[in-house]
Amino acid sequence: MLQAGARQTAVARELHRNVIHRLWNHYQRDQNASRRRGSGRRRITTTADDLYLLQCARRQRTLSARQLASQLSAAVGRTISRQTASRRLHEGGLFARRPVVSVPLSQRTS
Repeated sequence: MLQAGARQTAVARELHRNVIHRLWNHYQRDQNASRRRGSGRRRITTTADDLYLLQCARRQRTLSARQLASQLSAAVGRTISRQTASRRLHEGGLFARRPVVSVPLSQRTS
């Protein structure tokens, strides 16, 4: 829209964005409007490592997070902590506690 000659305020109103000026300047400078990498610490595990960890946890359900972390570090060669392994399992939807169906204590009358 900007290349077609539209004003930045009109484009911002159309797209409901307030950062058009910064994006346009970035595009003109680099000929690219892709996002830059975010700040913060880089992850020690890759996506493949996370999938391997989840697969091991599903296959061997009795292993603890510490044992899974040591198994991953033996396979990949990178050491990760128990907390990192636990965090990756949580991201994958695996948790230590499972809901148990219990027996009702009183008889249900119909």
